[in-house]
Amino acid sequence: MKEFTDQLSTLARRIDEAMRIIDIEQKTAHMHALEVQMQDQDFWNNAQQAQQVSQTHGTLQQEVEKWMQINQDVQSLQEFIAELTEDDIHDVEDDIAQQLTQLTTRFEKMEFLVLLAEEHDRSNAILAIHAGAGGTEAQDWAEMLLRMITRYAQQHEWDVKIVDESRGHEAGIKSVTLHINGPYAYGYLKSEHGVHRLVRISPFDAEGMRHTSFALIEVLPELEAHHEVAIDPKDLRIDTFMSSGKGGQSVNTTYSAVRIVHEPTGITVSCQNERSQLQNKETAMKILKSRLHQLHQKQLADEKEALRGGWQSAEWGSQIRSYVLHPYQMVKDHRTNYETADTTAVLDGQLDQFVEHYLKWKAAQAE
Repeated sequence: MKEFTDQLSTLARRIDEAMRIIDIEQKTAHMHALEVQMQDQDFWNNAQQAQQVSQTHGTLQQEVEKWMQINQDVQSLQEFIAELTEDDIHDVEDDIAQQLTQLTTRFEKMEFLVLLAEEHDRSNAILAIHAGAGGTEAQDWAEMLLRMITRYAQQHEWDVKIVDESRGHEAGIKSVTLHINGPYAYGYLKSEHGVHRLVRISPFDAEGMRHTSFALIEVLPELEAHHEVAIDPKDLRIDTFMSSGKGGQSVNTTYSAVRIVHEPTGITVSCQNERSQLQNKETAMKILKSRLHQLHQKQLADEKEALRGGWQSAEWGSQIRSYVLHPYQMVKDHRTNYETADTTAVLDGQLDQFVEHYLKWKAAQAE
């Protein structure tokens, strides 16, 4: 009986520590504040904002209830064991061991969320993929990455929408921008931000030569409505053009696509897959705000690194991960040194081990 008691005490301490780190009290207070807001009679006057608030509330409620439930289940099992006599324990020993194993497994899955405690980790994600130099070979690699990311999103039951896409002339894609909607989408996908390198025998080379290709993945959090980014309308150049993307009737026959250029920074954002020019403009503005926010954060980080004397520019050649398909099979993350020989699984979207190792590595860097 003491063995079970000690294991449960250890598990209870781990749960308390995890709840403290993610600040479950603050999340609960935020959830209740949103409930008050949702009860206001004018709540649905702004449907878009109301939907965002409802989504945030649902995510918080699900998270809070999971932690409260496992905490209660551990306490219940502790109380049950405390009431047992030595004679009773033999009759229920196997059942207690099974419950303890199940509770530990549940906690370890939930513990992963402790690593997702940064400001925007719960947010939806805006993800862009850009083919590097190399023409068709690099564009095909960019499309392989699009498939990998899309499958990973499907595994997590996130909604994926193509916002803008530029196809290659022969095969693949030159660039694509995705809006990925789901709990913790940004927190999980931020591990993919950076240059991805592929080594393989090219299917486009008649001589069967080995080629190295590069593609860049950018990952941004979708900023919530209350997160204001100051943009002077005078700094924007807005162009409209005929959409070339998929969008159904009339989309490709009207000037519904929108391109916004933020002239002070040169940041350009396009959206062409919504049905109307207004929708495309709204989506493009969301992406522009996220890009400007990221630029500001990078400038602050660069200033800190420069003051510490350890600044290094993250250039195109500094790949975060290599995918080698010839002469051997390996995918290796150069930040965490985690690697696997199961390249097929990785390219099919099984990225959780890379995500977990990255988040643990990032947490260690912050200590």
